[in-house]
Amino acid sequence: MALHDISGGTYRVGDLDLTRIGYGAMQLAGPGVFGPPKDRDAAIAVLREVVTLGITHIDTADFYGPHVTNKIIREALAPYPDGLHIVTKVGARRDETGGWPHARTPDELRAQVHDNLGRLDLEAIDVVNLRVGGLDAPEPGSIAEQFTALAELQQQGLIRHLGLSTVDAEQVAEAQAIAPVVCVQNMYNIAHRDDDALVDSLAAQGIAYVPYFPLGGFSPLQSDALASVAKRLDATPMSVALAWLLQRSRNILLIPGTSSVEHLRENVTGAGLVLPPDAVAELDAIGG
Repeated sequence: MALHDISGGTYRVGDLDLTRIGYGAMQLAGPGVFGPPKDRDAAIAVLREVVTLGITHIDTADFYGPHVTNKIIREALAPYPDGLHIVTKVGARRDETGGWPHARTPDELRAQVHDNLGRLDLEAIDVVNLRVGGLDAPEPGSIAEQFTALAELQQQGLIRHLGLSTVDAEQVAEAQAIAPVVCVQNMYNIAHRDDDALVDSLAAQGIAYVPYFPLGGFSPLQSDALASVAKRLDATPMSVALAWLLQRSRNILLIPGTSSVEHLRENVTGAGLVLPPDAVAELDAIGG
């Protein structure tokens, strides 16, 4: 399977060449992204298949589990092969009920970066995203103090590149005035297009946009419309959703997650689907 041929090639993120389809490690943890996986050996097999397929970036966070996915990544892949890049997020923690409260004071952010470094067995993290909003929407407000704390760690050589997660355009601009931003990770898909202008603005600046929840938040009617297009193309709804994102803009990178080697291969293959113009128009109308 030639990943570069079927999934849009690579995109330059800072000084990193990342395949446009990556791997999101969130589903390697237990139910609700809490606790250990049901089958640790299967989780390790998925990560090793990621490398075999030629995927060059893994998206994780130490609060997945918590601590579970990073430990599994280290067990499966360290010492890491050349060309594989780890992207993580800071700015949240898990509470005893499995909630996701903010953890965004400068001291908390510094501790989280060091926790990621230790559990992943890295001297420096390729990309650290500051998570700002909730699970699916930004929360307005200044992020200068938080982003400055991460920029200081970057200056110390502990972080190579900085990104943002669940932010609005004003927060992106505020962060850019402090240090370069190489990627933005927000909720975005066929049905949820609030970030259309931001995607285009970042593309013009050569900044990667990494959408999550490719099938999240669809209404029944929207799901039916997506399923209809998928059936006509003899493809799965997930394949169509991923293909639409890759065709939407050259700066979009994908991080679909799975705990199954079979589904991982399906996601990679499905992302190589080329949507004809009439299907793109029909899908565009879903979010209209």
